[in-house]
Amino acid sequence: VYIWDMDETLILLKSLLDGTFANAFNGSKDSRKGKEIGTYWEDHILQVCDKYFFYEQIENYNEPSLSGLREYDDGKDLADYDFSKDGFDDANKRKLAFRHRAIAEKYSKGLENVLDQEMMKYWDDLYNLTDNYTDGWLSSGRALLEQHHINVLVTSGSLIPSLVKCLLFRLDDLIVYSSWEVGKLHCFKRIKERFPAVRFCVIGDGMEECDAAQRMNWPFIKIDLHPHRFPGLTMRTVEHYIDVIY
Repeated sequence: VYIWDMDETLILLKSLLDGTFANAFNGSKDSRKGKEIGTYWEDHILQVCDKYFFYEQIENYNEPSLSGLREYDDGKDLADYDFSKDGFDDANKRKLAFRHRAIAEKYSKGLENVLDQEMMKYWDDLYNLTDNYTDGWLSSGRALLEQHHINVLVTSGSLIPSLVKCLLFRLDDLIVYSSWEVGKLHCFKRIKERFPAVRFCVIGDGMEECDAAQRMNWPFIKIDLHPHRFPGLTMRTVEHYIDVIY
């Protein structure tokens, strides 16, 4: 099982906005263009969250995963359910569970079942613009994912925007855990319970996932601009790290 950190590992956003990515290239990258690209992503991610994924209603309530409220869901048919008039507040676990189920269904069906063709073209163009600016960082990370059978994503961001980012950055169908309130070690333990008796490898850019991987005795591969980055990280390198630990 490959456990991936999301922000600044598979997805670049903060480093575009603050110029960190451009600065690492010693002037060969236009930092203003990077910030402009990052701002496009940031503004529109929130719009998609609020318009299609109930984020304005549930942003103050975060679960580590979409399955966290399953016990409160009575299976009610939501086909004609009016989410705008059900008197929702985040203390009502049943109505919150309904929203999580609706979000899970949208997530599993993919972006093309949420957005119209005009918006799909906008996101395709923005993705390609970002991938070109970052020398193929996004597409290289995605290509590595496609070589593995089981990929799990753990993010320090809140759950719903992270799911939306997965859709918009073409990281469809990943299992996602949010460590926003519980920490990454807690998420790693839950993942181990979900996938018993297998080997794990953690890939990320931060100290929290590094420390959590060490606590679990799992190999950790650090992603940054030097020495391991996308593109540049290969399966041969990944397998070397795994062999050292196991």
